[in-house]
Amino acid sequence: MGLFDKFKEVTKKVSEVENNIYNEKRDYLEIYERNLELEKEIAQRTSELHDANRRMVTLQHILDMMNSSTPLENVMETIVNSTQGEFGYMHCVIIKKCKDEDGDYMRILAQSHDELIARLNSIIGTPAIQTRRLNYDKDSAFADALNQKSIIQTRSIDLTLKAVLPELSQDTVAKILTNQPIRSVIIIPLLPREQNFGWFCVFSSREELADAETDFLGLFAKQIEMAITVANLFQTVKQEAVTDALTGLYNRRYFEEEMSKEVTRSKRLKQPFSVIGIDLDFLKKINDTYGHAFGDIAIKTIADVLKSNARSIDIPARIGGEEFNVLLPGVGSDGAMIAAERIRKSIEKQEIETIGHITGSLGVATFLEHTENAEELLELTDQAMYTSKRNGRNQVTLAKPISETSWQEIAINTFIDILSKNRVPMAQKMSKDLCVKLQAATDEGGKKQEVLYHAADMLNKLYNPMHEQGIIKNKVIIATTLAKRFDLPKEEIDNLRVAVLLYDIGNLMISPGLLQKATPLTEEEIGKIKTHPIIAAQEILKPISYIQDVLPIIEHHHENWDGSGYPNKISKEEIPLTSQIILIIDEYFALIEARPYRAKMSSKDALKIIQSEGNKKWNMALVNEFVSLIEHDIV
Repeated sequence: MGLFDKFKEVTKKVSEVENNIYNEKRDYLEIYERNLELEKEIAQRTSELHDANRRMVTLQHILDMMNSSTPLENVMETIVNSTQGEFGYMHCVIIKKCKDEDGDYMRILAQSHDELIARLNSIIGTPAIQTRRLNYDKDSAFADALNQKSIIQTRSIDLTLKAVLPELSQDTVAKILTNQPIRSVIIIPLLPREQNFGWFCVFSSREELADAETDFLGLFAKQIEMAITVANLFQTVKQEAVTDALTGLYNRRYFEEEMSKEVTRSKRLKQPFSVIGIDLDFLKKINDTYGHAFGDIAIKTIADVLKSNARSIDIPARIGGEEFNVLLPGVGSDGAMIAAERIRKSIEKQEIETIGHITGSLGVATFLEHTENAEELLELTDQAMYTSKRNGRNQVTLAKPISETSWQEIAINTFIDILSKNRVPMAQKMSKDLCVKLQAATDEGGKKQEVLYHAADMLNKLYNPMHEQGIIKNKVIIATTLAKRFDLPKEEIDNLRVAVLLYDIGNLMISPGLLQKATPLTEEEIGKIKTHPIIAAQEILKPISYIQDVLPIIEHHHENWDGSGYPNKISKEEIPLTSQIILIIDEYFALIEARPYRAKMSSKDALKIIQSEGNKKWNMALVNEFVSLIEHDIV
């Protein structure tokens, strides 16, 4: 091989080496570039995962707030401020769609605290935007978002601002947006339970809306919808707890709680308040003539009148059956009489199809003027209302001070007599403690009725361990309401109240083992139990002189309408109606309470048994009224 050939050979090998080195360099460069891209993608994905994790933590924090009964406004404040911070938005706001007599409008519920809103408020002046009635434009992006039920992004910032604040001049809008990096507004509709609630809006410095951003905004919107739903459910439950199902008025419990607060305020400020009592006239006649459905319509009509005549601070309530009370804070007797007469006239004007016109009997009593005791105030209101009924109905009567011993005082004195003179067997300490509580209740401001109910419950518990606290109060309420439906005189109603507290006291003289026996009783044992009305009336209570009018009620409270009862086997009109009232109430509560020999029944099943005994154990008219009261849940 020549020198030239060798040179060509070497050159060729050098060229091959260079090619190999170049190819390897290119491969290494490609790998390096791919690694750079991969590292960049990993960094981006890590950042996105970090952002997603922070947002999920924020969502979890919001969810925890909703589960901790945090007020809705606080949850919303957290959402808007969190959204602004996590996504870097200029501003976030939650807006509600509202409606009044002037039409649809918008109102801000929550907004983030940032420079943009501070600048806006500074330029538009007072009132600040969060307190303004914002315009609802049916052609705006807000309306489109609700109608389409989808997220809308608009870059027309000026038009969006003018849509909610049309009174702003173009120059003012331009001033607001000058040197502001806002590029778009993102409007997310809020549709809790498919209802058009409002919008979740964000002001962004970005023109485009990324998919991940849309997803997270949707998640935040769902959290807002959930918070709204939870708050609405809570409000519904809370409202149901204090309102009467039939009328939508406040119930007895809420009325009593509010009146207790008003007593405290009245004593502190030396300012009177009044109570108006209203009783629908002739409800029994309406029920008998047209049926209970029309009776309900008449009751709801009274409720509507009270709602329309009440001030925002008044408390109109259904106390039970056809009885209503209205608490008038800060109103003396003169003003209360004017308000009561206005209510009376409004009721009289109502005309119900089929029934015709209805009327009501009203009574008025005023705290600090007629009494400084809450229980006496309600008693005086009740007496005044009853006077209106006795004097011809459809009128208003102003209460008069109690000039005779009240039924509560008679009952308290009776209990003290029984306990202090050991007329029934019981532990000395318990007897002494009850006497102390009863004596304290006779002092000024004492809660006589609550102490009486407590004492009666305690005595019942001695011979019936399954007796539940509060049952006696419910029995008195039902008994009083029934008596009024049959137009019994006040004196008989008061005697009935005392009788309800005492009618079973004779059971304390019977062996506890007999009363709690879980197996069937013998004829001899049944005979012993049947003695308890006589024991109560003749042995325990007869020596107490001022309670003699109550004794016949107690003695005959186990007599049946058909004459099959005991102890005297009298029948029909021979039995005091008050005794029949006690019998039907006693039977009902016995059925819905547990007994050693059976489980407690449901109210529905108990009422079926009551109805099956109509014209046997009790008058059918009484059965109908009783069932009506229980079904309308007056206690």
